Amino acid sequence: MKVEFDVKMTTAKMYDYMLMHTLRSFSGIVGEAVGIMLIACFFASYKWLYLIAGVIVVFYLPVALYMNAKKQVMLNPVFKQILHYTLDEEGITIKVGEDSDSQKWSDMHKAISTAKSIIIYTNKINACIFPKSDMGDKLPDVVRMISTHMDPKKVTIKTLN
Repeated sequence: MKVEFDVKMTTAKMYDYMLMHTLRSFSGIVGEAVGIMLIACFFASYKWLYLIAGVIVVFYLPVALYMNAKKQVMLNPVFKQILHYTLDEEGITIKVGEDSDSQKWSDMHKAISTAKSIIIYTNKINACIFPKSDMGDKLPDVVRMISTHMDPKKVTIKTLN
């Protein structure tokens, strides 16, 4: 079996990945928890400084991530082109223009899903981002390929929607 599809990277697609990646990290969780605690302290003490600090902490991260996603999509020449993905029995091949790169299924770190994307980590930081909107009716085939070829302990894909 072989599944092929094209991805046009946009700020929104990159932001979805960056937000999920960061908010699942220890520092992302702690940062948001501190912001929420500061807001809770405001309601306990009615000191405006807690509310202001809490709102800044809670909203800084998503805003900063959006700006970073926009910058990355604008400045990375790869994202100015269509990314052509091929998933087959061997692994994943990405072709951008005349350049291509392949990675074996056994080398994949993990696969997860967000509401908008399927993300396959090639290491702890880098990933292949498969936006569900770009896969269209190939989404079930992509999920089947990932689930068939990766260790089930590494796959956390919750829905096909």
